[in-house]
Amino acid sequence: MPRIALALPRSSMLYEAAIAAEIFGVDRSDLASGRGWYDLVVCTADGSPHAWLPHLPSASYAEIAEVDSVVVPSTDDPDAAPDPELVEALRTAHGRGVRIASLCTGAFVLAAAGLLDGRVATTHWMHADDLARRYPRVDVRSDVLYVDEGDVLTSAGKTAALDLCIHLVRRDLGAAAATGIARRLVVPAHRSGGQAQFIAAPAGPRTPDGLAPTLAWARSRLYQPLTVRDLAGHAGLSTRQLARRMRAELGLAPLDWLHQQRIARAQELLERTDASVEQVAASCGMGTAATLRRHFHRAVGVTPTAYRTTFRLA
Repeated sequence: MPRIALALPRSSMLYEAAIAAEIFGVDRSDLASGRGWYDLVVCTADGSPHAWLPHLPSASYAEIAEVDSVVVPSTDDPDAAPDPELVEALRTAHGRGVRIASLCTGAFVLAAAGLLDGRVATTHWMHADDLARRYPRVDVRSDVLYVDEGDVLTSAGKTAALDLCIHLVRRDLGAAAATGIARRLVVPAHRSGGQAQFIAAPAGPRTPDGLAPTLAWARSRLYQPLTVRDLAGHAGLSTRQLARRMRAELGLAPLDWLHQQRIARAQELLERTDASVEQVAASCGMGTAATLRRHFHRAVGVTPTAYRTTFRLA
């Protein structure tokens, strides 16, 4: 059972803290095929229970170094210096191999601790320029929903915190668990694209349903050798028009989107079926087992067989 700390200094904001508590603090072990859910502890400066989450176990910042992961929610004033005790606790925890994740402007706390130096990171698009200016050693991206650097993760603004938390569930407990909790919360298990979708831009002509019908059509045919021309033809667009539309609506090139969908389908089949790697490769349109292994390892970080060993549903 992964042990996770939710760091709540006085500057924390309720929305992102509530997202983390909802994802990690409610027992949903029925979604994890007997592997157990998360053991969440709320960490405050003096270890006393937090008024927002009095029902959850509490501890001081010192406990941060003893867990598997730490989540730092947004701060109500990114310009203010963060709690020095929290900053030091995060440094100590990271030095011991604890995974650190920030939500929204919580990235400023991680940056103050030096945990984002030399890394790619994100925060709410309204604060991205300020983060880049104050911490020039951080490669700030304002057009993504979250960034996963392995041991350090950052999310964009507000509801992107939900995207990152579900992503952590996917990493820890598998795609089926992530899909299950997303379904219960009535949200997408994975949103394609990034913050660019939500930054105000001049309005322009757009079809009512966007590309949704074409994307649904493609998802139902991932076993086929679909091409960008196939997608463009279904959408009634040229390949260039399709690329522009997908960039605008999803933040992804057509081939990148297709690749992402094929990997997701492979994960689902590895978890839920006894199909061989060769059969999974054919079913998700990867062609051969060798091709699947190469792309799967690049995207997920492990081989298909290792993934199945960890996340196979009973």
